[in-house]
Amino acid sequence: MRRSWWSSTRPPGAAAAAARASSVGVTTVIQVGCDLKGSRWAADTAAAYENVHAAVALHPNEAPRIVLGDDGGTSQPPGAGGGWSRQGARAAGGDSALDEALGEIDRLAGLPQVRAVGETGLDHFRTGPEGVAAQERSFRAHIEMAKRHGKALVIHDREAHADVLRILDEEGAPDRTVFHCYSGDAEMAELCAARGYFMSFAGNMTFKNAQPLRDALAVAPLELVLVETDAPFLTPAPYRGRPNAPYLIPVTVRAMAAVRDIGEDELAAALMANTVRAFGLDGDTV
Repeated sequence: MRRSWWSSTRPPGAAAAAARASSVGVTTVIQVGCDLKGSRWAADTAAAYENVHAAVALHPNEAPRIVLGDDGGTSQPPGAGGGWSRQGARAAGGDSALDEALGEIDRLAGLPQVRAVGETGLDHFRTGPEGVAAQERSFRAHIEMAKRHGKALVIHDREAHADVLRILDEEGAPDRTVFHCYSGDAEMAELCAARGYFMSFAGNMTFKNAQPLRDALAVAPLELVLVETDAPFLTPAPYRGRPNAPYLIPVTVRAMAAVRDIGEDELAAALMANTVRAFGLDGDTV
């Protein structure tokens, strides 16, 4: 059974990662950018590989970093996430720098190999109150881009469920909206389902303390469920401690099938069909 996966970080080697994934039946890649460098790399890689597609964006923690600056992680700069991007120190650029960065994301979003705008959204875990305005402005800009370019929207939502849903309601969500690394409970899953949002589950749904995620997966409509890596993070049990990678997607799928009480092949077929719909892929080439 062919399976689709997507990742939100750069793999160590695209060809090697794709080959290892293909060996376990994972054949389609959505490579997600989180800043300008990563988004350009995702777009370039997608142009070079037939079964690799790109998503481009400024991560919610990248927006305040651009506006407010970053000391490289040696302390906690106001609102910027304490060096979240691991790219070293940078000076504050203000709103004009954010506008310039958003303009480049907009350019990339128009490329044919780019299938989604994201990951964007809100992160109240790493960004302090000083960074909220930059995050929200960036999020709203990404929503507008996704709608104008006809691309899917990939959401990063960390400890910000109500505000993410509020802004999506205020701006009007794109027809295809994906909650990356879904982190809500069953009640939120019902809210997402009512709006037609896709919910993508990662390896953390296998963790012992992740019963709320399994409860959410149990109630999410099958036609709105996706799977992902969030590589190199959230490696599924029992492989925690090693870097996550696409070849481990079947481990997560197996655990998801057990929660849904359906066969692995049945779930894999649904996940592939959902990925095709969510990202506007050609079903004959995934």
